[in-house]
Amino acid sequence: MLLSCILLMFTAVYALPQQGRGTAEESVKNDAAVAPNYRLAADDLIHIKIFQEDDLNTTIRISEDGMITFPLIGNVKVGGLTVAEATKEVRDLLNARFIVNPQVTMTVLLYANRVFTVLGQVQRPGTYTIRDKGSITLLQAIGMASGYTRLANTSKITIKRTARGKEMVIELNGKKMANDSETSSFVVLPGDTITVAERLF
Repeated sequence: MLLSCILLMFTAVYALPQQGRGTAEESVKNDAAVAPNYRLAADDLIHIKIFQEDDLNTTIRISEDGMITFPLIGNVKVGGLTVAEATKEVRDLLNARFIVNPQVTMTVLLYANRVFTVLGQVQRPGTYTIRDKGSITLLQAIGMASGYTRLANTSKITIKRTARGKEMVIELNGKKMANDSETSSFVVLPGDTITVAERLF
């Protein structure tokens, strides 16, 4: 009995670190999968680091118009860009006038709240929040609204989106997207209004 207890304790102690390591690895893997798709938005808090230029290291919040003010180069438009694109923008501006081949690292410290709305023939119409990191696809957004109703016309989904001050309407075929890996990755942006049409009998 004593030997059995010792073996049981040893197994439990060994299993705990393995489980913790797996969870951490999964988290890192998930972050890596979504982070490249994320586009910087107003009120995101970012940190920009320039290698061997400590005086330039800056933590700043993106303004409502998507701008930041960075030492030496002044105002830079980063809203709507991915982290990689914004990093390149800062690097190119520094390289053009001030620092030869600067090594720039940009990190999002705090993500702004970002919401979208799902209307029409879904189980739970309403407004939903995109989580802090990454982005979500249209099909994931509909899933957050608990999926289609039995009256849904999944072939007719419209998205109202404001870009550069202008409203646009995007028409999508949800039925086709469910079977097409390329179109199924359509990304929902903050402020989007998704409407699922009703089937006509």
